[in-house]
Amino acid sequence: MQERLRMERNLKMPEFLGIDTSNYTTSAAVYVSEENKIYQEKKLLPVKKGELGLRQSDAVFHHTRQLPEMIDRLFGENTLGSPCAVTASARPRNAEGSYMPCFLCGEGFARSYGAIEKIPVYDTSHQIGHILAALYSADRLDLVSQRFIAFHVSGGTTDCLFCEPDKENILNISGIGTSLDLKAGQAIDRVGVMLGLDFPCGRELEKLSEKADKSFRVKSVIKGTDCCLSGLENKCRAMMDSGEKPENIARYCLDFVAGTVISMTDAAMKLHGELPLVFAGGVMSDMYIRRQITKKFGNTFFAAPEFSCDNAAGTAVFGYLKYFGEK
Repeated sequence: MQERLRMERNLKMPEFLGIDTSNYTTSAAVYVSEENKIYQEKKLLPVKKGELGLRQSDAVFHHTRQLPEMIDRLFGENTLGSPCAVTASARPRNAEGSYMPCFLCGEGFARSYGAIEKIPVYDTSHQIGHILAALYSADRLDLVSQRFIAFHVSGGTTDCLFCEPDKENILNISGIGTSLDLKAGQAIDRVGVMLGLDFPCGRELEKLSEKADKSFRVKSVIKGTDCCLSGLENKCRAMMDSGEKPENIARYCLDFVAGTVISMTDAAMKLHGELPLVFAGGVMSDMYIRRQITKKFGNTFFAAPEFSCDNAAGTAVFGYLKYFGEK
């Protein structure tokens, strides 16, 4: 039986292992290129009720405990062979000084596994992983050979990005616009916690907003191609203090974020023209926000929810692209 299972596993090649240890989620994924299929396991880091995240030291501790569990589930519950390359998200962005200790957990595992198995070890940024996951999910990996505009909207970023092909990094990314203060995911989480929701709050806030009985016209705060979101939290707190229903506060919050992304997109397209638009990051899994964007723009590509929130799928795909790019 063991020999037959080993032979079955070796038939599924080549396979590419990806690891992502962000400040929210422990993730492991395998990309089976012959099937164009992702197998993935992920687990949120535990956050106490009422808190807005974790200290890096706590994130590192939880990743150290959770990563072996994710690897065990990934390979124990699926018929997978031995990966021919391993990739880790080693930093938030491909930018000078971009660093977070939590990514050391995944990077250290990848380097150790690669050394033992004598396979190539690659590293990329968490941001590129998000974008590649969105492209994979939208069945548009061909865009890595073209220019496009991408949004990475999450708890740590609200970035509008110009992307073009790059042999070394797969994508060369330059910033078009960003949030000058609060990030969209932070704003959503702060409003959610204010309303008594569990962190991270995006999914619960979206469900709450579906029961709203008001619609809102919001005015985005845009400075050139950048945005400001701190006023959103203040406005929502004022609404709560005045007795506004939580459902309507949730709707206002999502309307403000959607309007901001739309305004930033308009500004980016004035600079770069009508390029394909790719939307990645946990905030972009919100279907209400997605509908507002697609009403305004064509040629838009979104990740499915399981590939929007933090995941290692794009990191695994990066390994595939690097491996065959170097052959």
